[in-house]
Amino acid sequence: MTSVYPYLPEMIASFGVERKDVAKWAGATSAVFSVAQSLTAVPWGRASDKFGRKPIIMTGLFCTMCFFLAWGVSTSLKMAIIIRALQGACNGNVGIIRTMVAEMVQERELQPKAFSIMPLVWSVGSVFGPAFGGLFAKPAERFPGLFGNSYFFNKYPFALPNIIGGVVFLISLSTAMLFLKETLHSKRHSRDWGLILGRRITEAFKDRPFRRQQKLRRYSIQDAEASAPLLQTDGTSRPAKAGREKPVAPSMSSVFTRQTVISLVSYTFLALHSVAFDQVLPVFLNYPPQEHTPRNTSLPFFFSGGFGLNSGHIGTIFTFYGITSGVIQFVLFPPLCARFGVLRCFRVCVLVFPVIYFLLPFTVLVENATTRYAALLVLMICKAFAVIIGFPCSTILLTNSAASLSILGTLNGFATTFSALGRASGPALAGLAFTWGVKNNMIGAPWWILGFIAAVGSLPVWMIVEGEGPTAGSSDSSDAESTDAEEEAVVFDDDDDLLDNLTTARRGSGREQQGLLKKGSEDTRNTGYGTVR
Repeated sequence: MTSVYPYLPEMIASFGVERKDVAKWAGATSAVFSVAQSLTAVPWGRASDKFGRKPIIMTGLFCTMCFFLAWGVSTSLKMAIIIRALQGACNGNVGIIRTMVAEMVQERELQPKAFSIMPLVWSVGSVFGPAFGGLFAKPAERFPGLFGNSYFFNKYPFALPNIIGGVVFLISLSTAMLFLKETLHSKRHSRDWGLILGRRITEAFKDRPFRRQQKLRRYSIQDAEASAPLLQTDGTSRPAKAGREKPVAPSMSSVFTRQTVISLVSYTFLALHSVAFDQVLPVFLNYPPQEHTPRNTSLPFFFSGGFGLNSGHIGTIFTFYGITSGVIQFVLFPPLCARFGVLRCFRVCVLVFPVIYFLLPFTVLVENATTRYAALLVLMICKAFAVIIGFPCSTILLTNSAASLSILGTLNGFATTFSALGRASGPALAGLAFTWGVKNNMIGAPWWILGFIAAVGSLPVWMIVEGEGPTAGSSDSSDAESTDAEEEAVVFDDDDDLLDNLTTARRGSGREQQGLLKKGSEDTRNTGYGTVR
């Protein structure tokens, strides 16, 4: 919801900026966000390797929520730019989400579905975010019956969509606290009171007939991944090995391999031109239309004019764009990757971007309004197809280029840093190019520059070799497997796993299995743990 503001051109103009300079300053607000994000991404990643993924994600969510609300009450261009920079600094932990997905899903055949969740969530946000931004901006003007006499909304016309966004952040923060499990290996066995509270809340809403059945399991482990020490075969607990608990800082040589560097470069180019497209498009749609005559039009390059849309119409277009992205992500992405492979899909996507960027400004030359909007939507759908498939493919390739799970936090921190530099330079460059193009009767200048950048960025993709993934070189994983084999013990993931294993034991061979069942039940009541040899 923080990536696209359909009301941004109007907000910048409300600060007293001339219309011809709106694109430049809109790009600047996006650039400072990404610059600050790039400066803090690696420290966020390092912190997640030391303190755990969950606390760092929650900290970033809380801080971003606070500055998101402050953005809505900005009263000057200087204030808006400073707040956007603070937003970016707090948003530098987005790479940790990719790290958690990689740590949870290590099977290559499941990676397309797992990594498609993040763009799918982005698509959902792209549906509701622009809609809320376009609909609820300037509520005193749009809904005078409700907000016309409100001093607050008359003074801060862009506060309401940000308040709605703050509520979404609060829901996300609460969900993370109550239900998100830690995936960092050295922190998995720490007690998580948030998960315990979440389990209690869940149990409170369960049907009564099932509570009696689960009474035996109520005092079992609260969350094996978060709080349980390993068990020896005799049922007594012992602490995990010190070597497995102490995180080791990865070396830079292990992080920056040849394939990792190539993947980072391609990911940076993708972030640069795709985000610049999303930032300059609202300005292009908001710019007044122009009647094209031989005096002001000299094809193929010299022409001007936009679509002349307000924030409400722009929000509607981006809502449709988000719905289309969600459909592509949910319906097309997994089967396409399964059939043609991640690398091949990524290569097709990077070839689509330059064509879209080159053609898009020519849509203003279409005289018929219906045909003009249809051409715009077709190009936006093609762009949605390329970006929704391209980003998760790039993320999967980057993850599989890592040699070990232990470097993923740092690697994704650098990925966020480099991509943020692209996100900063892209919108800033596109904003300056738009301003220059308006003054020189060349409205297509930013799009053609982005097309050239996309073409250059497609070259490294052809040097990528798809790796086997970080599981092969993960010392943490091998240590954990060998330790589990030596102990011949199973730490149950949650209460349901315990019940399933005890049920299996009940179906076994007579008295010996019944004795095992009884012992597991006693261990559950007394210690909260059970073992199966």
